[in-house]
Amino acid sequence: MEAFLIEGGHPLRGTIVPQGAKNEALEVICATLLTDEEVVIKNIPDILDVNNLIKLLMDIGVKVRKLGVGEYSFKADELNLDYLSSDEFVQKCAALRGSVLMIGPLLGRFGHATVAKPGGDKIGRRRLDTHFLGFHKLGATYSRVVGRDVYELRAERLKGCYMLLDEASVTGTANIIMASVFAEGTTTIYNAACEPYIQQLCHMLNRMGAKISGIASNLLTIEGVKALGGTEHKLLPDMIEVGSFIAMAAMVGDGIRIKDASVENLGIIPDAFRRLGIQIEVDGDDLVIPHHDHYEIDSFIDGTIMTLADAPWPGLTPDLLSVLLVVATQAKGSVLFHQKMFESRLFFVDKLIDMGAQIILCDPHRAVVVGHDHQLRLRAGRMSSPDIRAGIALLIAALSADGTSQINNIAQIDRGYENIESRLNALGAKITRV
Repeated sequence: MEAFLIEGGHPLRGTIVPQGAKNEALEVICATLLTDEEVVIKNIPDILDVNNLIKLLMDIGVKVRKLGVGEYSFKADELNLDYLSSDEFVQKCAALRGSVLMIGPLLGRFGHATVAKPGGDKIGRRRLDTHFLGFHKLGATYSRVVGRDVYELRAERLKGCYMLLDEASVTGTANIIMASVFAEGTTTIYNAACEPYIQQLCHMLNRMGAKISGIASNLLTIEGVKALGGTEHKLLPDMIEVGSFIAMAAMVGDGIRIKDASVENLGIIPDAFRRLGIQIEVDGDDLVIPHHDHYEIDSFIDGTIMTLADAPWPGLTPDLLSVLLVVATQAKGSVLFHQKMFESRLFFVDKLIDMGAQIILCDPHRAVVVGHDHQLRLRAGRMSSPDIRAGIALLIAALSADGTSQINNIAQIDRGYENIESRLNALGAKITRV
C-alpha cells in the first residue's frame, strides 16, 4: 500500500492549473453508451475512478482510443450485453461508485441493466432510492436477484412522465436524464440537481440530438427522441480541486495563481473561503490568493458564530467542507461546520485533533473549530485517508504542520486528484510517495 511522506512548513508559490472535473467525467463518459456513434471527450483527468470506469466500458465492448493527453474517443456500437449480467461485471461495478451512472444509459437504450451495490468513499450510507424511484416512474421494473446482492432493471419501453425527486441527488438526476432521453413522450423532473456538471451533461446530450430544456434550473423537461449521434465535449475544471488549491494557498501559500478556474461555475465556493477571512482576487478566469500571515473568521450580522453548511447547488458543495474545516484550524475565531448529507464524513477530525487542532465534534454531522490564529502550528502525524476529500484535507494539514507526516491509503486521494504530489512539489512542497 502506498503512502505520502509530507515535510511540512514549506511555502507554496507559483501557478497551478486544475484538472478536468471528476464528477462530470463520470457522467459524460457513461453518456457515451447512449449512441453507436463516436463521442470525443477532452480534459479527462488521469485519476483512478475515471480510469477504472473507462476500463469497465472497454470490458463491455466500448471502443476506446486515447487521442492525446486527457482526450479520448468512445464508440459504443458493438456492446457485449451478455457480459452485463456476469458475476465479473457485477464485482467490478461493486468496487466503483461511478458505475452506478451506467444504469440510466443502459436502461434507456437497451431496456435492461444490472445493479450492484456500488463502492466508493466510506462516508456513510449513500442510498440509490432516488435513482430507482425515477426509473420506476418511467416504467421500469426492478427485482432483487437472490444470492447475488444485485438488482435487475427492465423496461420494454420507457414512457415520459412527471416526477418530483425525493432529493436533489446529482447522480440520481444524471441517471434519470440519461434514461429519459429515449422515453416515449415528455419527462418532467422537478427538484432536479442543477450543478454545473449536470448542466454540462445536458448541453452535451442536446448536441447529440436530445431535447432538454430548463437547463441550470431544478425543473428539467426532456422530450424523448429516437436516437442520439456523436459529438465533442470538453470538461469543466474540477471545482473541488480549485477549492482545495484555495485552501493550500491560504494555509501555506506565498502567492498562488489558480489558472483557468472557470470562475463563473464556482458558485458560492470563493465566498465560503472569504467567510473564513481568505482574500481571493479574480483576474480574468484566474484566481489569485496572496500570502496570508493572518485571517479572521466572519461572524453573522447579529454577532453570532459563523456556520458553514452544505446544501444542494447553488449552495455549498459537501465535498469541500473537509477542506474548509482544515483552513479554519489556523484562523482567528470559531466556526460551526454542519455536514448534513453524510453521517461519517466528519469522523476524520480525530486525526486533526491528534495534530493539535482545537475541534469539538458535536455529533456525526456537526463540528466546532476554534482557530489557532497561527499562534500554534499543527503537529506532524501518521494517519490514513478514509475518503477522497478527507484525504486531501489531511494532506493540506500536513503541508502546514511542524515536522514530517505520513498519510497511508493514498489510493483514496488518487481516486480524485491527478498526480497531486508532483504538481504540488512544483510549487515548493516536499511530498514523497513511498
